[in-house]
Amino acid sequence: MTRQFASVCHRVAARVAFGLALVLAALTAPSFGAGTGATVPPLVDVEWLAAHLHDDNLVVLDIRSAIDGGGLKAYEAGHIPGSVHSDYDKAGWRVTRGNVPFMVPTTPELEKLIGDLGIDEDSRVVVVPAGVSVLDFGAAARVYWTLKYAGVARVSILDGGIAAWRSTGRPLESGTNKPSPRIFTARIDNSILAVADDVEAIEKNGGATLVDARPASFFAGKEKAPAAKAYGHIPGAINIDSSAFYDSGTNRLKPKAELARIARDVASGAVVSYCNTGHWASTDWFVLHEILGNKNARLYAGSMVDWTSKPERPIASSRTKWDDLKKALGLGS
Repeated sequence: MTRQFASVCHRVAARVAFGLALVLAALTAPSFGAGTGATVPPLVDVEWLAAHLHDDNLVVLDIRSAIDGGGLKAYEAGHIPGSVHSDYDKAGWRVTRGNVPFMVPTTPELEKLIGDLGIDEDSRVVVVPAGVSVLDFGAAARVYWTLKYAGVARVSILDGGIAAWRSTGRPLESGTNKPSPRIFTARIDNSILAVADDVEAIEKNGGATLVDARPASFFAGKEKAPAAKAYGHIPGAINIDSSAFYDSGTNRLKPKAELARIARDVASGAVVSYCNTGHWASTDWFVLHEILGNKNARLYAGSMVDWTSKPERPIASSRTKWDDLKKALGLGS
């Protein structure tokens, strides 16, 4: 009986010791290599990136393109050491489907695009824009959203982009880094995507706030994107221009308290952001979902280009015949 009791005590002690070892390992493991997307900040600064530049599974993704006046040549001339390039305009982050441009790639397209960049489910990705305007921040936000949508859990944007890196005097390298392709299996997160059917239901029956991220002139119908078929906005939408969230002096998002003030009418509750092509709207989604924590925020990635591809969908507009006449005379949009 005594030997039996001793044996039981030994097994219990062994299990306790094993459990303590697991706890100790979890507490001492570097946070970079563990955890889920919830533990990863949506924005990281230059100091963070410099400290983690050589971490395992880190992919620094330079997305410069014609939007910021850059692209491959700008990347080759100087980039953050170790980073790989994927042109936001040309690499396939947005595709034409059903004759509608700027749509979300299919799952196989996403798996190839992301895997070819050396990214898989275990990667930690830092998206690097140029850091020169709200337009290139929107590109970073759209790439960030796409990676999250495809199931890449650990993604951040470099706050201030490569311009912020340069401003600290940190080194750049030239040439090209060729990614080592990986097998990436997408885990699609439809909770952050709104499609046309969802928006049609919201427009008719409510249930969410539609946020138009375009400048007021587009919202009112005084201007439109070339690929859109009609002027104006989706009926019932409110207008929060993505540039309202951005400080053009620092080329960063405004402080969190200021973002919350700007978004006070939609900071909580179901919301769908849209624009012309899902570019400006990605900034609104990023602010609402990632910075302010509204997990009921979705992106209508097809936006007005998709919405207006069917003429029976309703449009609200303040456009007048005078606006049309000015356009015909070459004096307006």
